[in-house]
Amino acid sequence: MPTEDVEQESTGFTAEERAAMKERAAELRAEGRRGAKRADGLQAVLDRIAAMDPGDRALAERVHVVVTTHAPHLAPRTWYGMPAYADADGKVVVFFQDAGKFGSRYATLGFNDPARLDDGDLWPVSFALTGWSPEVEERVTALVRTATA
Repeated sequence: MPTEDVEQESTGFTAEERAAMKERAAELRAEGRRGAKRADGLQAVLDRIAAMDPGDRALAERVHVVVTTHAPHLAPRTWYGMPAYADADGKVVVFFQDAGKFGSRYATLGFNDPARLDDGDLWPVSFALTGWSPEVEERVTALVRTATA
């Protein structure tokens, strides 16, 4: 046993993490209601994008266009308060996390387990996104197509 006192860092959740968990709980409650689920999901995604800072909003809008154009079978919804797109089983395939959500220096384009990005024993499933260009759009389009093939 150590004899000197060691200052312990807090392992509690940040305010942003607690807010994301509350948003997720609300999403799960809302999923219990059927009806116009897809329309509600789309509206939730559009509302979330509209609430972002201008730089993040521009990126999220472009990601939204790419996903809805190249993977129209994915259902827009929010996931932990982030714009996300789910498969027919309701599993999130791709999501966008704005930099402002957790005070990051870049936005993130992420893919979950249902994404078919497998490439051997190691492959990326999360990408930093700081700007949009024709090259970025081409790469994001290819990722979305591959993930949903």
